[in-house]
Amino acid sequence: MGIRGRGQSHIAAFHELAKDNVEIAALCDIDQSVLEQRQTAYERTSGRKVAGYGDMRRVLDDKSIDAVAFATPNHWHAPGAVWACQAGKDVYVEKPGAHVFTEGLRIMEAAAKYKRIVQHGTQNRSSPNIAEGMRKLKEGVIGRVYMARGVAFKPRARVGPMKTAPTPPGLNWDAWIGPAPMVPYSPNRHDRPAGQSWHMFWDYGNAELGNQGVHELDMIRWGLGLDSHPTRIASMGGKFVHPDDAYDAPQMQTVMYEYAGRDLMFTFETRSGHSNTEAGKGAEFPFLDGRSTVGVIFIGTEGFMIFPDYSSYRTFLGPKRTPGPFKTGEGTITDLPHFENFVKAMRSRKPEDLASSPRELHYSSALAHFGNISLRTGRMLHFDERSNRFRGDAEANALLTKIYRAPYTIPEAV
Repeated sequence: MGIRGRGQSHIAAFHELAKDNVEIAALCDIDQSVLEQRQTAYERTSGRKVAGYGDMRRVLDDKSIDAVAFATPNHWHAPGAVWACQAGKDVYVEKPGAHVFTEGLRIMEAAAKYKRIVQHGTQNRSSPNIAEGMRKLKEGVIGRVYMARGVAFKPRARVGPMKTAPTPPGLNWDAWIGPAPMVPYSPNRHDRPAGQSWHMFWDYGNAELGNQGVHELDMIRWGLGLDSHPTRIASMGGKFVHPDDAYDAPQMQTVMYEYAGRDLMFTFETRSGHSNTEAGKGAEFPFLDGRSTVGVIFIGTEGFMIFPDYSSYRTFLGPKRTPGPFKTGEGTITDLPHFENFVKAMRSRKPEDLASSPRELHYSSALAHFGNISLRTGRMLHFDERSNRFRGDAEANALLTKIYRAPYTIPEAV
């Protein structure tokens, strides 16, 4: 479901699993030209034709299909995942699995009610090297951890003012908009110049914090053993790089999270302009490549540990920052182990076999939602996990959910 960009990686991963008796049965996209291109390409790769659908509901009607994978824009993740659970399908859904806070609750409920296997697309949970680093972190390799910092410094192209245009032939714009308010077609929303566009509109995306950031937010939760929501959240930022850009979200953002009863500091920062590497130490601590700085830093009483990409970790110990245990990988997203884990859980029918369960989906996605809500309201927020509400803040509570455009809705009772 959704094969324009990230969906191509889904196709490649499931194709690799053909050796384990996994078969891609169908491809689905609301853009007919993209659908036909991917069908043709996959026929060349696999030597066989696959069905093509322009409406995900027709896929869900197909009783022969066991599972579906969503690489749609964020605002379609939860409706599609809940509908799929209701249709008796298992689900692989890209991050963030929820576009707003309440959607994470609905996905957990639907997975439990319909006994479905739902895997969240935070692939680091299945990276062997990342998992090894997390084990060492919890064993105390850097002592007691008192601070974690995540960064996503990724140059993004200028989008400019909004412009409308005729809807391209073969594109079902109504379906692309889906649960969001209807607006005229614009390439600024849909075409994602240099990885921007729809991610940066609140109606469809969750800013860089909910785009790249969910990977690192999830790693911080994992490393610190945070199995609850933060109690205080504060965020600031703005469109400081290209102030005339049409989208809603910030080009720079800083968030602080505090957890009751935990003696630690947890921060996250995004930048979309040209930037230094973290602390100016790019040569010593390489993050991804020379253009982006993306990673997580854990600081403890005996040293610090960095996760500079999707398959590596390094430790530096004591006052001289003496190199400690480390493991380096390719640096790229390790897709295949995460899809293998999904298939394993499908076959065992044990949700506990999942590397990234619906609960992890909800709690990691919520960190992005909370940061963005603090930014949008312009104040520190106080969250009460017992009620799943912010204390005394009607404006912030209204942003925990949204109004869905019919018929693309999620029922209150899934």
